[in-house]
Amino acid sequence: MTGPKTNEREGTKAILRNSPQSAWKVRAVLDLIRGLDVQRAREVLQFCERDAATTVGKLLDSAVANAEHNDELNGEELFVSACFADEARTQKRVKPRARGRAGRIFKRSCHITVIVSRLPEEKLARLKARQEANVTERRARRVAGASGGGRRARVAASKGAPKGAVDKAGSEEISGLPDAEVIEQAEIVAEETEVATVDAAEETATAESTTTDAEVTETKVSDAEVPEAAEASDEEKSE
Repeated sequence: MTGPKTNEREGTKAILRNSPQSAWKVRAVLDLIRGLDVQRAREVLQFCERDAATTVGKLLDSAVANAEHNDELNGEELFVSACFADEARTQKRVKPRARGRAGRIFKRSCHITVIVSRLPEEKLARLKARQEANVTERRARRVAGASGGGRRARVAASKGAPKGAVDKAGSEEISGLPDAEVIEQAEIVAEETEVATVDAAEETATAESTTTDAEVTETKVSDAEVPEAAEASDEEKSE
């Protein structure tokens, strides 16, 4: 039993006719995104190294735009329900060969079709749960990094800043706030900690330079006293 015809498939479609590529090269890319949701399909096409991935990506965006504007569907709830490439016209050319012979050149083209449909309710619920889990994980990492486990805290610790005091102050200031305020407050605390660390480093450098200048002055005074003592000893010997 044959499958449904092109005009009988459910969903919103976009067609590119007479694309200057062979059908089998395009089918290798279409096999990668068939059945994937739109976001995942875009990621696959973005990192695909085949030239046909650029053409298929533009056609996928066109299909999603058609679904949003014509069928009033949400672009984030769509998936690639069907995609295929049909052979189109083939241009025949001749390449000169040795001893007066000629070689055939076939410049092939194809028709590319991408059909997108709305995800089933079960898959849509799983997709939303996965996205919420990813957002929560990123938010937790940001809060953990700002409260003492991130790169700024490690840099402050390497410069000699009191890590325990920083962690305690950060935890006291960001406790009991909503998520957005927690992130903002954590970033403020991290910036203030970094500024305090830089100021402490500058004060230490200033103190070290002052101590070095004082030591140099004492050395010059001692050098000046040595000739005077030598002259006094010479006068005593002459007497």
